[in-house]
Amino acid sequence: MKRSEHTIPDASVLPAWRRSSYSGESGGDCLEVNDSALPARIPVRDSKNPCGPAVTFSAPAWTAFVNSLGRTRP
Repeated sequence: MKRSEHTIPDASVLPAWRRSSYSGESGGDCLEVNDSALPARIPVRDSKNPCGPAVTFSAPAWTAFVNSLGRTRP
């Protein structure tokens, strides 16, 4: 697959981005996810660059990633 098939050049074209509740109010180094825009792909972007690119992951890969985070918390 071509690299362009896994990115969205301007992530601002997608509505409904959300940030983790663990990010806090300062904005900091946060990722935003849009799990309602595309049925088979999950776009993720840098919150400090909302008009920049988004990297997309397959739905199963994103689910595996999120589930793995729960196992690493103390």
